[in-house]
Parts: sequence; C-alpha cells; structure tokens
Amino acid sequence: MRHEAQGEGGVEEAVAFIAEQVGALRKLAERHRLDVLHYLLGMTKLEADEHLRLRSKRRLS
Repeated sequence: MRHEAQGEGGVEEAVAFIAEQVGALRKLAERHRLDVLHYLLGMTKLEADEHLRLRSKRRLS
C-alpha cells in the first residue's frame, strides 16, 4: 500500500509538477544542444502528459 506524506499533494499534482519541470529542463537541454538529454526529457514529458490525460479521462467516465 502506498501512503502520501501530509502536505505533498496527490499523484496528479506530482505528475503535473514533474511534467512542468521536465519541460523547463528540456528547453535548457535544447538551448545547449544536448540532443540525447533533450530527446529523453521529451519522452519523459510525453509520458507524464499521457498519465495526466488518462487519469483525467478515467475520472470523467
């Protein structure tokens, strides 16, 4: 069983925060032409965004 610490928010808040931060890191990697990091961070952002989309879709049904 997973427990969330008091005041840390839920899974959606964590994933949204990760997506936001990864987006900023991806821009930094692009600016410095760190192609592999840019690609990997892009994949991470896609995964986080997809997680949020699927959770939102499940909540609506």
